[in-house]
Amino acid sequence: MGDISTSLLLAGCGLLAGLVVGAVARGARFCTFGAIEDWILAEDTRRLRSWALAIAVAMIIVQFLDAWGVARIDQSFYLSSDFGWAGAIVGGLLFGFGMAMVGTCGYGTLVRLGGGDLRAFVVFLVLGLTAYMTARGLTGILRESLIEPLNWDLKGIGGQGFSHLLSDVLEIDRSLAGLVIGGAVSLVIFWWCFRSAGFRSARRDIAAGVVIGIVVASGFAATGIVGADPFEPQQVESLSYVLPPGETIVYLLTFSGASIDFGVGLVLGTIAGAFLTAAAKGELRLEAFDDAREMRRHLLGAFLMGFGGVTALGCTVGQGISGMATLSMSAPLALGSIFLGAAFGLHYLVSGGVREAISALYFTGREPFG
Repeated sequence: MGDISTSLLLAGCGLLAGLVVGAVARGARFCTFGAIEDWILAEDTRRLRSWALAIAVAMIIVQFLDAWGVARIDQSFYLSSDFGWAGAIVGGLLFGFGMAMVGTCGYGTLVRLGGGDLRAFVVFLVLGLTAYMTARGLTGILRESLIEPLNWDLKGIGGQGFSHLLSDVLEIDRSLAGLVIGGAVSLVIFWWCFRSAGFRSARRDIAAGVVIGIVVASGFAATGIVGADPFEPQQVESLSYVLPPGETIVYLLTFSGASIDFGVGLVLGTIAGAFLTAAAKGELRLEAFDDAREMRRHLLGAFLMGFGGVTALGCTVGQGISGMATLSMSAPLALGSIFLGAAFGLHYLVSGGVREAISALYFTGREPFG
């Protein structure tokens, strides 16, 4: 590709991916927190099924790409042998609660920012800086001293993927095991999604789930193929919205002292995609905090999302879709914890008390498999 660096090429791939998912999120209201909120408060599972459909689509495509030798997901951090079960649980709970305080996830924050929401700009800064500090700075000391010592070493089976586990038990190739598990899980998810007559008629939600799933798989393909440069190897990854915002802030601040990559391109593309869609729909408007109390809630939520997201190795998209697509063992732990933290946070906001929120969470939980 001439003088174009591998990192710049991947940044371009991330930019394209971000443009698509930003437009989809803004146009189709694809939002994980919104899906949880609809389910818990309104017993409406259409957006939840759309999000689950994205997981199923991404999972089956990624496992096929892996078997084909394209995605190289075995080299991603999702399938490393260092199984951070405690981080997935603790970080997921913190991220979920923070998400409830903010009213959206990291992905949704960028989408709101693209529409002119100044509250989202503040959340973006706090989330990004906290995530960067947790990965490489001061708050990372807590993670390294309290959480990481609890990690399990799974070198014995080759990594922390369910495909590694099945491969070790049945003594078959890991990629074949991934196809078996991925295919089975995807079929179950497809069945659950489309058993709902309401969802079958929700064409916008179906299209959003399919497109997001394809983009996640494309992210793994892009970093797997383009990133395989022996002279400039790049991390195998896909969509994630916790650490990349922090890396984007650092890149914008230092420019010549930092390198652009897939994650930075993804963040910029998501904002741009949401902006273009909002402009086309006439939805661009500046929005600010109503009062100091709302601002405090957003600041706390953004901090918890940044710290929790890095500790859990991902957010509702990073672990919830990208991680799930790789069949990582930490992904369902993080995802379940995020759901629990978000549900508790919603009940806390509605009831105004911890005891009342716990009681509501225990006695009035919704059954999503209906």
